[in-house]
Amino acid sequence: MTAPDPLLSPFTLKGLTLRNRIVSTSHEPAYSEDGLPTDRYRAYHVEKARGGAGLTMIGGSALVSRDSAPAFGNLQLWKDEAEPLLRRLADEVHDQGAAVMTQLTHLGHRTSNYAGEWLPAVSVGTVREPAHRAFTKAAEQWDLDRVLQDFVAVAQRCRSAGLDGIELMAYGHLLDAFWSPFWNDRDDEYGGSYENRMRYPLRVIRAVREAVGPDFVVGVRMSFDEQRDGGLEPGEALRVAEDITAAGIDFLSLIRGSISTEAGLARVIPPMHTPAAPHLEFAGQIKRKVAVPVMHAARIADVETARYAIAEGLLDLVGMTRALMADPELPAKVGAGQANRIRPCVGAGMCIDGIYQSGAAYCIHNPSTGRELELPHRIDRAETRKRVAVVGAGPAGLEAARVLAERGHEVQLYEAGDKVGGQLLLASLAPRRRDLRGIIDWRQDELARLGVPVSLNTYVEAATLREEDWDVVIVATGGTPAAPRVPGANLVLDTWDVLTGVRHPRGRVLVYDDHGGNQALDAAEALVRGGAQVEIVTPERTVSPDVGGITASTYFEALAEAGVPVTVLRRLHGVRRTEAGLEVEFRMDGSKVCEHRTYDGVVAEMGTEPVAEVYEGLAERSANGGAVDVADLLALRSQKIVRNADRNWQLFRIGDAVASRNVHAAMLDAARLCRAL
Repeated sequence: MTAPDPLLSPFTLKGLTLRNRIVSTSHEPAYSEDGLPTDRYRAYHVEKARGGAGLTMIGGSALVSRDSAPAFGNLQLWKDEAEPLLRRLADEVHDQGAAVMTQLTHLGHRTSNYAGEWLPAVSVGTVREPAHRAFTKAAEQWDLDRVLQDFVAVAQRCRSAGLDGIELMAYGHLLDAFWSPFWNDRDDEYGGSYENRMRYPLRVIRAVREAVGPDFVVGVRMSFDEQRDGGLEPGEALRVAEDITAAGIDFLSLIRGSISTEAGLARVIPPMHTPAAPHLEFAGQIKRKVAVPVMHAARIADVETARYAIAEGLLDLVGMTRALMADPELPAKVGAGQANRIRPCVGAGMCIDGIYQSGAAYCIHNPSTGRELELPHRIDRAETRKRVAVVGAGPAGLEAARVLAERGHEVQLYEAGDKVGGQLLLASLAPRRRDLRGIIDWRQDELARLGVPVSLNTYVEAATLREEDWDVVIVATGGTPAAPRVPGANLVLDTWDVLTGVRHPRGRVLVYDDHGGNQALDAAEALVRGGAQVEIVTPERTVSPDVGGITASTYFEALAEAGVPVTVLRRLHGVRRTEAGLEVEFRMDGSKVCEHRTYDGVVAEMGTEPVAEVYEGLAERSANGGAVDVADLLALRSQKIVRNADRNWQLFRIGDAVASRNVHAAMLDAARLCRAL
């Protein structure tokens, strides 16, 4: 007999029985509409419930007060319109067998002065959080009274709407700003001694507990070690935990670290290349010393680590939030003995960084996450089976082949190289991005399961494809490095040369970045490891604007340690060889500023140019001429454009074969197109 899986064992939290120990902890994906949990928000959480999670927690930093500006797409649960929407969300999650809670907060200093109603930000004092850059006023007594009543009113609303509980946010926000000695320098009854610093948060907790009654679940998310000079340390944090538990708290969601800077946030929510579950043993130590159940989430992305956390008693509930964004069916697959089929979280951080860059959280290689309404996670079988050739096995081609095979089509995948993966293979050569291999490996396994033949070392020409009897040809041939369009471009290397080790520039090396992604940073690190003296120059006003803060902070730390200087607002205008080396001309846009610097090597990152030969050789011979009806594409309808009536096969291109973009865009291309073929 097989022993029961501890990860799937039920757990009773107060009077609430959860079907398993897997939790999607509170986080803000920024899927709200006008600050409300409308259809998109609801569908995202219902999918996690359908996939088997024991508890899904909505509203990371859901706001209780109108003056707490929504700095990152927050739910605004102070609005009366929120209650019926919460009720519908709770009902649908419950119908799928999961429990649902929300996190409530006043952001305090973790906000923007220029969002929402542009009301003054309020915190424990006149402070400024570096990450969101708001200047705050010190809360007056009338502010504190008002905010307390807001917490009470919204907590009651959540109970009335049928949620199973709430979690008060107390790390990096208003409540913990009072108890943290790092922020609190007040000299009134709310500052100074421990008792004074705890006065206001305890008032709020007691008022909330009284308002919702003894049976409603109320938890707190808090840091037990802020890991900064002058911050909350474990000894005092345990005292805080004891006092808030006595005031009515039923569970603790444990955090280690602080989030006022991007570097701090990267330690709290670790990105790829960092150790798995770095705070898990610490969480276990705390759990043994507190009187209520403990949950914790921080890069617990794989089932084995999550199971260990429960089996060894380190946690009562394990947060697998990012893992569930990558694959909301994770719990169901574990229960079905199909853990090997779980789409892995690779820690790319697009789910977090995307909130600030694209306005919403997305998974780097699950295009359905956050798009459940228009791009469901489950793939329907096609009514008519087609023969489809997919040319190119990079991220776009791999996803296209996988989706087409799931729909029941006969698929043949061609790859000119000796391995699948395309530019992902190149990116994963960088040590800090090695986890991207998981995107490739999972798709290879899925294609093997689906029986898709993959022809490696096969350069397919347009003429060959025209001679074969395909119903559809999908060109996913990717791109090759674009060169700067300046005099002397032939003297410039590209980042592919550096990352593959084909070229080894030494001495003083310029890395010129006119792309803004990870590529130039990866090349700079590779050059530093090779002993070069590197300088990064960009025409942007900031470095690598397309790399999110969590990921970028770890790059910048390493480059700073290596002494890599950075120059912004300089555009490359030419390179010429001199006796001293390569002389580079820079200019500043809109200015007469012109500079010349000399290097031993120049590396430029300019994105890619599409590899278009196959597509161009087929376009005029196909029924649709390669054309795509955008309305049909977005509605997941079959493509019906006919430009050549005497042809009976269709041609499409996706990914970087269209234009230089990122991994997620390539997979989204494939998913949208192939779901309707």
